[in-house]
Amino acid sequence: MTLAPGPLHLWWRSYDTESPEGREWRSIGASGIQEREERLTGHHLLYGPVPAWADDLLRISRAVFLADKLADRSHSEDRWTRHFHLSVPVSDPGLWAPAASGPLPALLQTLTADVWDVSLRRMRATPQQVSFPVGEDWQAQEVALFSGGLDSLSWAATRAAVPGEGTLLLVTYAEKNVEDVQREACAAVKALAEQSGRQLRQITVGQTSGGRDGAVVERTSRPRGLLYASTAVRVAAADGVAKVQVPENGQLALNPPLSAARSAALSTRSVHPRTLHLLNTVIESVGGRIRVENPLARLTKGDVCRAALAAGLSRESLEHTLSCGAPPQRRRGRPHVNCGTCYPCLLRRAGLLSAAGSDATPYETAPWLPGLSDDRIRHWLALQGWLAREYSALDLIGDLPLPPGSRTGEWLSVVERGRVELRALVESASGVRDVA
Repeated sequence: MTLAPGPLHLWWRSYDTESPEGREWRSIGASGIQEREERLTGHHLLYGPVPAWADDLLRISRAVFLADKLADRSHSEDRWTRHFHLSVPVSDPGLWAPAASGPLPALLQTLTADVWDVSLRRMRATPQQVSFPVGEDWQAQEVALFSGGLDSLSWAATRAAVPGEGTLLLVTYAEKNVEDVQREACAAVKALAEQSGRQLRQITVGQTSGGRDGAVVERTSRPRGLLYASTAVRVAAADGVAKVQVPENGQLALNPPLSAARSAALSTRSVHPRTLHLLNTVIESVGGRIRVENPLARLTKGDVCRAALAAGLSRESLEHTLSCGAPPQRRRGRPHVNCGTCYPCLLRRAGLLSAAGSDATPYETAPWLPGLSDDRIRHWLALQGWLAREYSALDLIGDLPLPPGSRTGEWLSVVERGRVELRALVESASGVRDVA
């Protein structure tokens, strides 16, 4: 089922058998996602029961994620903005009413630049949670997302190296064709935890879309970060942890558009401070006492790399991580993990160069090499144009406002220091070209 142009009326059929009245609704459900909801609601050994609101948040996030993947942006009038009417069952619609009328659609619009009308109806069946007897040492004191990328590895290593801090729980999303990279990164963290005597746990889930609900037709995946964060929030709620850490360097969290053509959600906003503010507002509005935070928000990529090395990781461990926006290994016949030319790869190059003095990551190619296609050099050219222009506080807040109470100068400092690292990369690449 490929969704047709025009307003999209979708209802999530899990824990329900009848579509909402008054419109012609198309049904989507958990069968359209790799990870079954029954597994999420009991298979993983969580310390305690999950509050109903946390289950609801994850269900809403799954529905948004699948709806996004089934609706091709190119079918809309401006070839980007879509209009969703989404109906999802929750345990208590009254509890969710304040979120549904304000921060929830604002959060979704911030992430995807689409229009979202969210209707939260009462579920007709109650999810069955499975409980397991677990010991006190199973309860986590810290919960963090762990992708196996350089940022999440740095944060996990920093925390794993601290003795006496209780159990550190890492929530990992299985990434197709890069499982070996994730396992290697986790092994590096486990080695540091063993040295410090700290307990380490890991939960791995998969959320690949597709299946009986239709073919995946949308290449972007702007709500994916919300899905990841909601899973970690659910885990933290079960373990009684007050904070969920979503590690992302401040440069990529802000992700300032390199050109006017990349404004708004054309640049990913998964960990933007405004996104996290709206998500925390949604959680607070339904009675949740968990905050989602980015512990690396004030750090450049170089800062993140230096922190990882200081924690005891080797440079080789950092070079074997995944940072790519479009990993070539997911394309058939491509052995490399990082393409070397996308914006996240360029940030990675600059960060490792700044922290370690060199970068031996086996990239697929480099954007300054001769003979590359226009597609391979477009990020490189956009980056150089962006570095040639002044960047001010107005640029920082003009694309997407910061949350209330933000200190603009602190965020601007992250961008400015990051630009210094990126300029050093450009100068280094110029030297390579001159020698060649």
